[in-house]
Amino acid sequence: MQCPYCESTETEVVETRVSEDQTNIRRRRTCLKCTKRFTTYERIENVTLIVKKKEGRREQFDREKLRSGLIKACEKTSVSLDQINGAVDEIERELKSGETVEIEAKKIGQLVANKLKKIDKIAYIRFASVFKRFVDVEDFEKEVKKLIK
Repeated sequence: MQCPYCESTETEVVETRVSEDQTNIRRRRTCLKCTKRFTTYERIENVTLIVKKKEGRREQFDREKLRSGLIKACEKTSVSLDQINGAVDEIERELKSGETVEIEAKKIGQLVANKLKKIDKIAYIRFASVFKRFVDVEDFEKEVKKLIK
């Protein structure tokens, strides 16, 4: 870290504090050359995810859109709001830990389907019917047979 007074890079951290919301670290530093103190802050840089739609257009990832889709799939099931919020957190974390900030919508759909398959089979079938674009009863039947196996 460079001293703002004398521009020396010889500094020492004398105190570190984490903010109440755990998102910032405040560090008090001393310059070893001029002995003046100064404060620096560390924070996580937020990653903006971009969703690439099937038809080629792009839009910013919307956590609430993901959450509302899960809520819709889980209507009239025993899935709790805490489970839904947990799934949203896990999916978002997995997307942000990926190699790129641009994600195919299909990949998000697959992550959602995998989470729902573990949480509730009925919610999974509801979601899959839209995500996989079932056109007739046979499509439902094939998917249910896969679940039973």
